[in-house]
Amino acid sequence: MNKGELVDAIAQKADVTKKEADAILTAMLDTILETVATGDKVSLVGFGNFEVRDRQAREGRNPKTGETMQIPATRVPAFSAGKSFKERVAPK
Repeated sequence: MNKGELVDAIAQKADVTKKEADAILTAMLDTILETVATGDKVSLVGFGNFEVRDRQAREGRNPKTGETMQIPATRVPAFSAGKSFKERVAPK
């Protein structure tokens, strides 16, 4: 499902226009992006958590030459699925 299909599904379920659904989805995604970018966590109970994780510096290899190189520490976005989400995807 791409963004357009998601907007269509939201518009149908929420009984709003596609334009309104697109505005709501865009606002939600922008808010999550801005919040996580500042280092805060977004928790949607039952769905999951969006957060920033610190990745440590490590040694890697250039696959072409086999030469070792230092990969610097960085911050990366992460998503952890909530219990309800996990149970929906893989029911017991």
